[in-house]
Amino acid sequence: MQINLTGHHVDITDSLKNYVDTKFAKLERHFDHINNVHVILNVEKLNQKAEATLHLSGTEVFATSEHTDMYAAIDGLIDKLDRQVLKFKEKQQHH
Repeated sequence: MQINLTGHHVDITDSLKNYVDTKFAKLERHFDHINNVHVILNVEKLNQKAEATLHLSGTEVFATSEHTDMYAAIDGLIDKLDRQVLKFKEKQQHH
């Protein structure tokens, strides 16, 4: 899985990059067919925004999360993506 990390109005530090990598490893344990991930971290005044697009085999999954703390925004993003990936995986098994 290839992770592209982009920051708008925020510097991508090593600790932030490592945090994103470890959180997306959780998603990879649930579903192996994640090809590419594009993560955008954005700062708008007091809100920290994290959004991601997962390129799965056959479709794309998008989620976004906002919080006052960037790490909490990333946690919320991972939770949303986890639910969407598990739902997609169940649909794949039913067909």
